[in-house]
This record gives sequence, structure tokens and C-alpha cells, in this order.
Amino acid sequence: MTEPGATAAGSVPGPAASGGPGPRFAVVGNPENRRVTLFAAAVRAAGLPAPRVVPWHTVLRDGGARFAAHETVRIDSPGENAEVDAVLRGPGDPARVAGTARWYAGLLAAVRTLSGGRRLDDPEELAVLFDKRRCHGVLDGAGVRVPASPTSGVTDRARSWAQVRALMREHGLPRVFVKPAHGSSASGVLALETAGPGRVRATTSVARAADGTLVNSLRVRTYTDEREIAGIVDALAPDGLHLERWLPKASLDGRVADLRVVVTGGRATHAVVRTGRAPMTNLHLGGARGAWADAREAAGPRRWAEALELCERAAACFPRTHCVGVDLLPGAGWRRFAVGEVNAFGDLLPRLTGLPGSGAEGLDTYAAQIAAVAKRTDGIPHAAA
Repeated sequence: MTEPGATAAGSVPGPAASGGPGPRFAVVGNPENRRVTLFAAAVRAAGLPAPRVVPWHTVLRDGGARFAAHETVRIDSPGENAEVDAVLRGPGDPARVAGTARWYAGLLAAVRTLSGGRRLDDPEELAVLFDKRRCHGVLDGAGVRVPASPTSGVTDRARSWAQVRALMREHGLPRVFVKPAHGSSASGVLALETAGPGRVRATTSVARAADGTLVNSLRVRTYTDEREIAGIVDALAPDGLHLERWLPKASLDGRVADLRVVVTGGRATHAVVRTGRAPMTNLHLGGARGAWADAREAAGPRRWAEALELCERAAACFPRTHCVGVDLLPGAGWRRFAVGEVNAFGDLLPRLTGLPGSGAEGLDTYAAQIAAVAKRTDGIPHAAA
């Protein structure tokens, strides 16, 4: 069921509306998910045939899917579906934090069973985007400013609380974010602060269920008992951990702020400010969505332009992925910026329209992608048969 605002803002007349054949889209996703319904609405609003939706559970059940040469294929998130989650991570509470390494392996295996069509997402780039350690290493190697990280490009360096503490000491990092390497939506993330032996504080949405299982909650909480924090980290560590310096962030209206910037076809097209009182600004954890214009005003025109250019450089590290969401971290005073992450499924920003001068003015994130694809269909590579 399509939620309010699901129609593409500022519908674009596509090639089909002007007499040309236009691209024919196919989507691998969960049909009931708003990501799929919003994208489908944008396709129809562009005057194109409704996309063919291939459910994730069908791909997983049948061991793959094949697409026709004329289909432009979008891979969407497999999240928010208990059946799909159980196949990828194994049975259990969907709110649990563990199982991300199995989820990662299952997703990559499933993506590689897709064949044919013109692809908007590259399997090998997805493998990097969904491993925070590898993604950080690629960005750092390309000269994109990122927070310092002792796990950048290394996949076996933080396998226990003892190793996390040792890395923090060795690299002079008293404040770090500890992230599951394959996590998303701040799942399992700890904002960790240390001040000498025995003085530790972790801010996180992780909680313990009655049976002792670690689960995500909608409430951010603080732990100060090192044994309790160690137990959480040790439980997460088998799936792989990524550590990065906790940079002091800029603020708006007394709340810490960061941004999600969507880069479509190489251009920064959409941006939204996220503010919060906790270190994590995710909306489901109490963060508030703000206006990009506030960030531009705080940064000033020159620094704002530099920030968008930094996001485009980050996206350019993944040239075969048509659209990414870049998490942009503004430093204190809005003087410097760094890239926190690059997200393969980072375009779910309902009702947000494009930035001035981006070529996506009046278009939501999905309509902008469709318009960009229509302009460059001949340049999208065909997948291997």
C-alpha cells in the first residue's frame, strides 16, 4: 500500500510520454515495502510501464532470476520482511543484532544469481558498500576525507572487546564508533568513550532481551559498566567490527547534526539534515529531519559546495552503482566535512525534492534516478548472461 507522498514529486515526462520507447524497469525487492512502492509510483508518473517486481523471497527460493536484455534492473533492500530475513540470517527474532555476517554472505550470493538486463547496481561494488571496513579503505585510498580508523580495509582486526580496547590505545582514539561491519540503520552501533582504566561509557540502541539476546530497541541508552559493555562487544564481534574516530560534529539549534546526501548518476541531487541529542541521528532513534538550506547557511556557500563535491567524489569510488546515499559528517563550526559511510540503499527520503542546480529540481529521489537513467540508458552496462 502506497503511503502519502508516494507519487513522484514533480513528475517527469519520460521518453515514453514523448513517443520514445524509454527504459523498461525491473526491481528486485520486497513488493510490500515502501521503497518498491515509491519507486514504482515514480516510474508510472514518468509515463513508463510499471516495473516488473521480482520478490526477494522468490529469488532466494528459486536460486536466482533472469532479466531480459531490454530491462533496466534495480536491486532494492531485502529488509523489513521477516521471511526474507529468516532465509538470509537464519531463524530468530528479526530485532536481534546478531547474524549480520551470514546476512551479508547470503545477500551477495543471491545478487550473484541474478543474470541479464542492464544493471543499476554492481555486485562487486555492493560487496564493498556492505562491508564498512572495505568501504572505508576504498574511500581513504581515493583521498576522500573519512574519520581515522584502525580497521580501514582490514577485516580481522577487531574480534573481541580486548582487541577493541587495544586498538583504541594504540591509535590514540579515546572516543570511537564501534559498528557491526555489515550493519545498517545504526543497528548494533556503540558510541564509545574511555577516560582511563575502568572509565568507559557506551551510547547505543542495543538492549538485552529476557533471554539474553541482543536486540535493537527504539530507545538510545547509556552503559557505564565495562563488563556489560564488553559482553555486548564480544557478542557482536564474531560478525566483524569496524572502528572509527568519533569526530566532534557540528550542531543546529542545540542538536548534533549530520547529513544524508543522495548522489545520482555522479551528481549530488538531494540532501537532508538529520539532528539529534544522541550521537546517532537516525530518525527511528529520535532524530529529527531538517532542511538542507539550514546546513548551507551554517556552512556558507563555498564550504557547502565543497561538501557536495566531497560526496560526489565518494560516490565516484563506485562508478557502476547508479545511486548511493552518502553520510556526510560536518565538523564543529561547519568548517570541515568527512564522509562517514556510503550506502547502497540510501535513497529512501520521501517527499524530498532536488537541490538547486542539481538537475533534479522538483523531483524526489526516485524520479531523479528515473530521469537520469532515461538520459543514459545506452550507457548502462548489460549484466553477464
